[in-house]
Amino acid sequence: MADVIKMPKMSDTMTEGVLAKWHKKVGDKVKSGDVLAEVETDKATMDMESYWDGVLLYVGVEEGTAVPVDAIMAVIGKEGEDYKAALEAEKGAEAPKAESTDAPKAEDKKEEAAPAQGGGLSEEELAAKGVTVIRMPLLSDTMTEGVIAEWHKKVGDKVKDDDVLADVETDKATMEVMGYATGTLLHIGVEKGSAAKVNGIIAIVGPEGTDVSGILAGGSAPAAKAESKEEAPKEEKQATTADAGSSAPVAESSSSSSDSRVKASPLAKKIAKDKGIDLSQVAGSAEGGRIIKKDIENFKPVAAQAESGKPKAESAGSPAAAPVIPTFVGEVKFTEQPVSQMRKVIAKRLAESLFTAPHFYLTVSIDMDNAMAARTAINAVAPVKVSFNDLVIKAVAVALKKHPAVNSSWGGDKIRFNEHTNIGVAMAVEDGLLVPVVRFADGKSLSHISAEVKDFGGKAKAKKLQPADWEGSTFTVSNLGMFGIDEFTSIINSPDGAILSVGAIQAVPVVKNGAVVPGNVMKLTLGCDHRVVDGATGAQFLQTLKGLLEEPIRLLA
Repeated sequence: MADVIKMPKMSDTMTEGVLAKWHKKVGDKVKSGDVLAEVETDKATMDMESYWDGVLLYVGVEEGTAVPVDAIMAVIGKEGEDYKAALEAEKGAEAPKAESTDAPKAEDKKEEAAPAQGGGLSEEELAAKGVTVIRMPLLSDTMTEGVIAEWHKKVGDKVKDDDVLADVETDKATMEVMGYATGTLLHIGVEKGSAAKVNGIIAIVGPEGTDVSGILAGGSAPAAKAESKEEAPKEEKQATTADAGSSAPVAESSSSSSDSRVKASPLAKKIAKDKGIDLSQVAGSAEGGRIIKKDIENFKPVAAQAESGKPKAESAGSPAAAPVIPTFVGEVKFTEQPVSQMRKVIAKRLAESLFTAPHFYLTVSIDMDNAMAARTAINAVAPVKVSFNDLVIKAVAVALKKHPAVNSSWGGDKIRFNEHTNIGVAMAVEDGLLVPVVRFADGKSLSHISAEVKDFGGKAKAKKLQPADWEGSTFTVSNLGMFGIDEFTSIINSPDGAILSVGAIQAVPVVKNGAVVPGNVMKLTLGCDHRVVDGATGAQFLQTLKGLLEEPIRLLA
């Protein structure tokens, strides 16, 4: 009997996979171990292998389509075998699920079929003709949409399956998107600088001259684009109406009715009203003397300054006159910019962490005299310069081994106690914050940690970090000491159970052996998720960490 191939669960968080590319087609012979297809999961692009020998009898999923875990993808059997019985048996087993989900799908198919009647072919028909629909891939576990930063191809260009079509800005980095298709770029669905939802159509590749109107009429990307175009004139119309209405009070409050006869753009009138400028005193630079925004911004109210001196002159002869407050004309000015993908996700993730995990904080002071001396000695022989942050990362990793309760995460109905120490290192970049991970830090030398952190820093600034670089942390270190910050608190980087905030090393008087002497003190603040870390547990961890940093020779033992 034929064997039905379903979408496998390739990661612990995977709920669906996007079929990026088929390596076999119907009729091809398949052996156990052959790569059937490439699947984009929520973590990476992975190969899907066959566990059977035979012939590929049926392919039920098109390239670029998202497929739920355990959904039917293909059938392998003997050449000429009737595979429909195997398909029907599988579909019969999934009948309860189909009842709840097939109705919307049927409606979607009807909607997609309608445009096809108008002359365009459906996606299924185009696939048979060698047309590939390219959709926005899921490039990180937190990504919901991507912004097209740059197109490397334009409509009409020839495309090969390994060509980079575009650069996509995600919430983490700017990454390349490949088409995995050969042919001509027939359509670009998202303009440079615009956002597309995950799995939305961004481009179509196929034979030159193919009619793709059927797909475009039902695609998500063009619909969103059309919607935004409809909204823009509406907003513009409302703004124009508001501006026209706001110009009337300016005319009424003016000493003359000249404003109503002055040629000026609605935006210029609104700005003039906000600034209290009489339009009759402004010279227009546009055609026909029309006043525009630039004229208002460049206008200097000389007359207002002259008038402010008149009350002062009149009151000079009166001994009981009140002091005159000079007139000052200010300007309300600001700029706005769209929220980046990275900033959107930072806002969402940190809000979820702060309002979901009950935070509490513990602060301790560290005597850094021995650490400073040790760092000087290490850097005299080390191949890579070691920073104080590298010392903290190493000390944290060693301390976590002794306090696994701090190296934990909340799972709702269970708590995970991590035996490995993957330390996330918070790094500031232009658009926000990234947290690459130093894996198994307790087993690495200080030089190794230093080199790795420096490499991550360069990649983060260049937006070259990959998903594998920032996933899987068990604890996070955030250091603002280089900015002179004495101490601060951080929001936990979910799903970690704790985060350490590192302040600057301050030269302060300290008491040693009953005498006040100069000392170097650094403050550490441990932020804890009270669901997994109790106060005593966090305090014991900080005691161990304090001992390691005040006697750094123990890190090398």
